Amino acid sequence: MFQRLREDINSVFARDPAARNFLEVLTNYPGLHALLLHRMAHWLWKKHLKWLARTLSTFSRWLTGIEIHPGAKIGRRFFIDHGMGVVIGETAEVGDDVTLYQGVTLGGTSWHKGKRHPTLEQGVIVGAGAKILGPFTVGAGAKVGSNAVVTKEVPAGATVVGIPGKIVKREEPDAAAVLDIDPARREAICQKFGFDAYGVSEDMPDPVARSIQAMLDHMHAVDERIERMCGTLRKLDASYREGKLPELRDEDFADILDDVDACCGPPKPNRQTTRKDEKGDVHQGNG
Repeated sequence: MFQRLREDINSVFARDPAARNFLEVLTNYPGLHALLLHRMAHWLWKKHLKWLARTLSTFSRWLTGIEIHPGAKIGRRFFIDHGMGVVIGETAEVGDDVTLYQGVTLGGTSWHKGKRHPTLEQGVIVGAGAKILGPFTVGAGAKVGSNAVVTKEVPAGATVVGIPGKIVKREEPDAAAVLDIDPARREAICQKFGFDAYGVSEDMPDPVARSIQAMLDHMHAVDERIERMCGTLRKLDASYREGKLPELRDEDFADILDDVDACCGPPKPNRQTTRKDEKGDVHQGNG
């Protein structure tokens, strides 16, 4: 018993740089208090003293703000940082060395008896406010981003973000074909559509922005290939006349771009739109 207690306290020191000494962790960490009370409640639950187990669980929730059903199975070195609002359902299973932050829910999506809650394997980290809902497995070493809503199985080592949860990083990512893209031309085609990846990086990717960027890169490659084909046709046939592709005009995208500006930031001052007045005259203006 005391060995497990020391192990739990040492896990706090390993994962929280704010922890200063043994006494502070033992007396002021609600995640540790909730874990110790849950172990007592779980022991009572297995002895079929279920009312007493639920009563102890309710007392733990009142004391710590953390609700762990006494039927949930919790592994070793489990750490709940801050902890307020954490909810762990009856059939949830948590492996060793798992870390949860405040507001996390390990919940179910069904009213049927049986396995309704998720299983977190060893070393999983779940960010603040994340919801993991359903009887599936989150693989070892996976990370769930803050406020993500996960309703499907997560492979080991993956990182999941967003609503609904999307996998943005794997332990062994698939090898993608590398396009030979000129950065200047890539930026030019992005500007045609008014698209900006707003600093998307591999460390914190946005799945939607990366998808759009991939489509634009593909269009860029197709555009270059068509240009080479037209150049070859001109060399083979002097009478070949190249048709011009229709231009992308700002006014065709004005409403969409205005909505993006309203949601994502101030409007761009240099954007020009073309409009006609009632007499058919053309005017240039901002917006």
